[in-house]
Amino acid sequence: MKNEMFVQFSSKSENESFARVTVASFISQLDPTMDELTEIKTVVSEAVTNSIIHGYNNEPYHMISITCSISGDEIELTVKDDGVGINDIEEARLPLFTSKPELERSGMGFTIIENFMDSVEVISNLGEGTTVHMTKQLTKSKTVCK
Repeated sequence: MKNEMFVQFSSKSENESFARVTVASFISQLDPTMDELTEIKTVVSEAVTNSIIHGYNNEPYHMISITCSISGDEIELTVKDDGVGINDIEEARLPLFTSKPELERSGMGFTIIENFMDSVEVISNLGEGTTVHMTKQLTKSKTVCK
């Protein structure tokens, strides 16, 4: 049976940690490994930070939404903003690409997301925003008793 959550919050940088912890708390019911939990938290941080910095140009009065669902051992995670959108998605997904070089950004957000998730789909329209839809199949933690 599918279990879902939805949260929406202001595009303030201090809400990035809120988003990370919220998703981590929700998926903890699957008993993920520490590595899986760290990867999911990192992915949420990257996607939310991209929305704040690139989607909304650090303007704090917009909204970001996260939907997370669990079905079996699979997590579906969507981060959405209604910001400026991405001009060239393929270019934005290249390692070291950044649209804000003046901020000394590393340009590794999408690369990190793609390395930690099983699938990543980026949908973006200029002036309408960006949706990043991701999935990950978790392995069951195994407790070893001696």
